[in-house]
Amino acid sequence: MADPKGFLKHGREVAGRRPVDERVKDWDEVYPGGIGRALLPIIQTQASRCMDCGIPFCHSGCPLGNLIPEWNDLVYRDDWDSAIERLHATNNFPEFTGRLCPAPCEPACVLGINQDPVTIKNVEVAIIDRAWDDRNVKPQPPEWLSGKTVAVIGSGPAGLAAAQQLTRAGHTVAVYERDDKPGGLLRYGIPEFKMEKSHVDRRIEQMRSEGTVFRTGIEAGVDIAARSLKDRYDAVVLAIGACEPRDLPVPGRELGGIHQAMEFLPQANRVALGEQVEGQIVAEGKDVVIIGGGDTGADCLGTSIRQGARSITQLEIMPRPGEERPEGQPWPTYPMLFRVSSAHEEGGDRVYSISTQQFLGDEDGQVRALQLVEVDAGFQPIEGTEREIPAQLVLLAMGFLGPQQPGLLEQFEVELDQRGNVVRDSAYATSVDGVFVAGDAGRGQSLIVWAIAEGRSAAAAVDRFLTGSTALPAPIPPTARPLMA
Repeated sequence: MADPKGFLKHGREVAGRRPVDERVKDWDEVYPGGIGRALLPIIQTQASRCMDCGIPFCHSGCPLGNLIPEWNDLVYRDDWDSAIERLHATNNFPEFTGRLCPAPCEPACVLGINQDPVTIKNVEVAIIDRAWDDRNVKPQPPEWLSGKTVAVIGSGPAGLAAAQQLTRAGHTVAVYERDDKPGGLLRYGIPEFKMEKSHVDRRIEQMRSEGTVFRTGIEAGVDIAARSLKDRYDAVVLAIGACEPRDLPVPGRELGGIHQAMEFLPQANRVALGEQVEGQIVAEGKDVVIIGGGDTGADCLGTSIRQGARSITQLEIMPRPGEERPEGQPWPTYPMLFRVSSAHEEGGDRVYSISTQQFLGDEDGQVRALQLVEVDAGFQPIEGTEREIPAQLVLLAMGFLGPQQPGLLEQFEVELDQRGNVVRDSAYATSVDGVFVAGDAGRGQSLIVWAIAEGRSAAAAVDRFLTGSTALPAPIPPTARPLMA
C-alpha cells in the first residue's frame, strides 16, 4: 500500500482554482492548465494518505468498482504507467468522471470516518491527464471480428462505454447520435469551464481508431425507424438518457423568457466553441433566476455569470443542507451537505426553502418577476412570507422525468415502468428480444459514473447474447442499490 503513515503526516489538499476575476472572463476550465496538471505537484503526497484499511469501503461507494487503493499506491510509488492500466481496467473515461462525478467513493473512504477522506477523485483525474500527456492512451482495436453488428442509440457516457466495450470485443458497432457531433450531454450539456470538449474529442478519435462508427445528425425513431434498426443489426442498445425535463406548471408559465436549462446550456456551449446560434438565449444585462439547486443549476449559474447577467438568484425548495454529516446519513453513505461549486464561488445568491407561486409578466408578454413564498419542512407555504423578485430570464433546472417516449420507444414498444423508465431484466434486456437498455433511460436520472458502469455491464450482457459467453467485465447488475442514487 501507500505510505502506512501518510494519513498521519499529511492533511487533505486539493488543487487551487484560477482567480475568480480571471476565469469568469473566459470559458476555459477553472483550473490553471487543467486540473490534472494543477494537481501534479501535490498528488503523490495526497495518494500517500490512502490507508491499508483492510476492507476498502471506497469500492462500495464506486459503481465502477474502481481499484482505488491499488492506483493510489502506484501513484505514490511514481509508477504512472501501471496506475493508468489499473484505472482503465474499470473505467473507460476517467477524465470525464474525474471532472464531473460527485465522487461517492470519498464519503465511503475509511479515513473519512474521523478525518478528511483521501482525494480519490483528484488522484483519478491526475492519472488520466498525465497518461494523455505522456501519450500513454492508445487505441485498442480488436484482434478479430465476430461478424455481429450492434447499434448503440445515444452517445452520452452510457452509450460511449457500451460502444467501446463491444467494439473491443470484436463486434461491429455503430453509434447513432441526433446532434451534429457525438458526446451527448457531455458535449452540449456540460459547460466548457467545467470540462473542455477536447477531452471528449480525443476519446471519440480513439474509439474511431478502434473501429467504432459514429452516425451523427440521425435521430433514431425519426430519421431511421426502430424496425430498420432491428432488421439491420443483431442487437440494439438504448442509451438515450433521461432527457424529459421536469416543468413548473404555475400561473404565468407561458410567458416569454422562461426556458428549460437544456434549452439554454447547449446554445451557450456551442457559442463558447465558436459556433453561431441564431436567436440565442442570453443572460447579458438581465436579472436571472435559476429554479433548482443541483449541478445543472450551478452550470446555469456559471454560464450566466460569463454572459454578463446583472443579477443571479438560484432557488431551491429544499432546506439548506448542513456543514456536517447528518445523523441519518452515517458513513459510508453519501451525505447531503452544503457544497460550494466553482460557479458558486463566482457569484449569485442561493435561496433555500422557497417556492415559486407564479410568474409575473409585462405588457409584452415577457416575464418580469417571480412571486415567491417561503415553505416549511413539509414544503407548505408560510403565511406572510410572500415576496417578488425581478427576473427577465428564468431557467428551469429541476431535473428530468425520464426518457422521451414519443418516437423510438413507442416504435420499439418496449415495456415502461410507472416512472416512465425502460424496464429491463438482470441482463439489461428490455421486453423486446435483442434490444437492451443502459444508463438513465433504464434507471432514471443518475450520475455519470452510474452511466458508464451500466454501459460496461450492458455491453457484457450484449456480448453474451451474441456469442453465448463474455470476457467483458460487468461492474454492476441493474437491480443493485447504490449508496448514492
